[in-house]
Amino acid sequence: MKNYILFAFLFFSISSFAQIKGTITDEKGNPLPFVSIFEENTYRGTTSNEQGHYQLQVKEIGKNRIVFQYLGFKTQKITVSADSKTLTLDVKMQEESFALNEVVIDPKNNPANAIIKNAIANRKVNSEKTARFTADFYSKGILKVKDLPKKILGQKVDLGPDLSSNLDSTGTGILYLSETISKVSYQKPDKLKETIIASKISGNNKGFSYNTAALSTYDFYDNTLEFDVNLISPIANNAFSYYKYKLEGSFYDDNKQQIYKIKVIPKRDKEPVFEGYIYIVDDSFAIYAVDFDIKGYRMKNEFTEVMNLKQSFSYNVKNKIWSKNAQTLSFNAGGFGIKFSGQFNYVYSNYEFPESFAKKTFGNEIVAFDLNANKKDDSFWNEIRPIPLTLEESTDYTKKDNLQVIRKSKKYTDSIDAKNNKFKVLDILGGYDYKNTFEKYSFKFDGLLSPASLSFNTVQGFNLGTGFSFKKWNEEKGKSTSIGTVFNYGFSDERLRVIGEFSHRFNTINYATISASGGTKTEQFNSAEPISKLINSVSSLFFKDNYMKLYNLEFAQINYAQDVANGLNLNARIAYEQRKSLFNTTDYSFFKRDDIYSSNNPLLPNDFNTPAFDQHHLMKANLTARINFGNKYISRPDGRYNFKDEKYPTVFLAFEKAFAASEKKYEFERIGAAVQYDLSLNNKGVLGMNFRAGKFFNAENISFIDYRHFNGNQTHIGTSDRYLNVFNLMPYYDNSTNDSYFEMHLEHNDMGFLMNKIPLLNLLKSTMNLGFHSLAIPDRKPYTEFTVGLDNLGFGKFKLFRVDYVHSYQGGIQQNGVVFGLKILNVLN
Repeated sequence: MKNYILFAFLFFSISSFAQIKGTITDEKGNPLPFVSIFEENTYRGTTSNEQGHYQLQVKEIGKNRIVFQYLGFKTQKITVSADSKTLTLDVKMQEESFALNEVVIDPKNNPANAIIKNAIANRKVNSEKTARFTADFYSKGILKVKDLPKKILGQKVDLGPDLSSNLDSTGTGILYLSETISKVSYQKPDKLKETIIASKISGNNKGFSYNTAALSTYDFYDNTLEFDVNLISPIANNAFSYYKYKLEGSFYDDNKQQIYKIKVIPKRDKEPVFEGYIYIVDDSFAIYAVDFDIKGYRMKNEFTEVMNLKQSFSYNVKNKIWSKNAQTLSFNAGGFGIKFSGQFNYVYSNYEFPESFAKKTFGNEIVAFDLNANKKDDSFWNEIRPIPLTLEESTDYTKKDNLQVIRKSKKYTDSIDAKNNKFKVLDILGGYDYKNTFEKYSFKFDGLLSPASLSFNTVQGFNLGTGFSFKKWNEEKGKSTSIGTVFNYGFSDERLRVIGEFSHRFNTINYATISASGGTKTEQFNSAEPISKLINSVSSLFFKDNYMKLYNLEFAQINYAQDVANGLNLNARIAYEQRKSLFNTTDYSFFKRDDIYSSNNPLLPNDFNTPAFDQHHLMKANLTARINFGNKYISRPDGRYNFKDEKYPTVFLAFEKAFAASEKKYEFERIGAAVQYDLSLNNKGVLGMNFRAGKFFNAENISFIDYRHFNGNQTHIGTSDRYLNVFNLMPYYDNSTNDSYFEMHLEHNDMGFLMNKIPLLNLLKSTMNLGFHSLAIPDRKPYTEFTVGLDNLGFGKFKLFRVDYVHSYQGGIQQNGVVFGLKILNVLN
């Protein structure tokens, strides 16, 4: 009922409005895009599109004073009178003449500096004026691709039939077009409530656009603005450490207020800074407009060439508030010969500035979609859309919406599937996928020679895996079911191991999921798998180091997980496990063939006859809770989508119990806890923290398998983006324990704060990492590590490498080493 009332109210509001529309050009007749148009002393406004067309909703056309505001052009106010519901008003704008008094500008007396200092001094006052508001919000986003190559690195580019049909013969076209209408309540610094009334995606009448106000809030009254890194505002408290300023002129707006045009110039090229123009109002020193470029490398996003952010503000003489009425964010990006461009337009209108909000206005739900948000027809959009569609956009909607009916038909999906499902003889080796789009199920065979499944270890020798899987899904209900099996054969131990797996997700509201698996596999003593198959294979075959220690596991387990409350996820598992020791069966390597591998016993590396443990079985039960404090979420008719609140840590609590063992000594209990948190230091980087602690009970004689093992690294190769879960020089099993433990990982990434300021080194466009890692267990000296290194290293756009110097210390034994980070291995694994 609430949704119907909201829709009825909205429809009544729309129908009671009148419309002024037209085209805005310069004196030569060239269309002017993104001109701000609003009714004087109201918050009803819009902008023109790329072709200069606009349409403005007003309550009634009687005597209305319409303001046309555009950077570089004189603001115009036009009074219109008419009796009809629609009025056409074309406007020709004149270029602004900027006046600059004849003053001598020297480093000690720069007039721009005085203006910026006043803007900084008045920043808090001006920010407070718009600290609380409600508004209507409109956004339109478009993504385009240009010159898409036929092949990349020798591989054919396949976007699928739906996307490929959007491109012309040159590989150019619109990939994505969407619009959003919403009502927003906002309170600084970060309280937001947004209700999406209408959402439209070209060619997808079931889609929900994410062009939301929540993802488009850029406030230059803040010290920093978050992009991929925190960029320094040109009127931040420390702005003079990052920018130089030049006064290029001033003009008077229609309210006789003097506006200063100031060029913002970065002091150092590699810093997280803007460049362009900021317009400041005299006396109040509020922001009138901004026009800034953001270079991709300055925000550590090498694939973005340049991003442009424009904002314009309008003035209301009644409450003396400058409020943002329009914003445009555009970018050019690319890689591998592909060129992308994007543009997102935002319009804020119908502002209200309450003194305060009711207590329950804001909660953890930051965005909610109306039940029929994606079901609005063309007449609705034509009536309410503040920025007219361009011819290109209108054509895209018409084309894709017409094609959508065809693409969702059984005949079409079957024909596309038939083409993609053709079986080739080589698919036996490389893998084969079968999909029925209309019935919503798929089948996959991994192939007999999948490169990812080929590895080497001293227990199995070369081993190869494959598998089959079947999946069925229901997008509307958020359900999905998958069944699969995995085969692995070791050529040295001549043994086939098989695992069967089943998983069913019930919905996308609380993500209730049940899964079961069972079979036989080789398992690392540390189930966290501190060494990957690829790294171990290289270490063994090239350097005769076999760090991966394995045992044979026969098991059956069932797992259930769901969100039981906002931010609280519970996961319960019960398993039967039968464990058996394994021994080396091969001494093969590419090099160092005269050397001998260590044994497969992690406790006795030189003993090739003693098993690491006696064969046994037991039952294990685990209960794990994950708590995201202040968890935020978006509610859609098809599900709920969670977002971690970065202000709070994530906490993990665990209880594990082993019982019904073949011998009583293998039974135990363990409790554990972990806290993970990223502390933002604004432009000074991010301090990542990971604390873990736990305690065993009745565990004096348990199997070494069940000890708490810690993620060491003896290969000097790092494979993760961050080292918050690893000790970089610690042997894999030297500090395993069946008692209490506490481990701490700290890593500060300066995000370029220091590196950007060091001559020559700043050319690397890298970031500096400082780390500290510590482990404390009973009856042993603590293990500590200090690390310093450079991240974001690479060539051109590809920053996939990292290098760290590590110093470790334990009980008088010191080690020094270098860890080379190869983040590309995340993909290969």
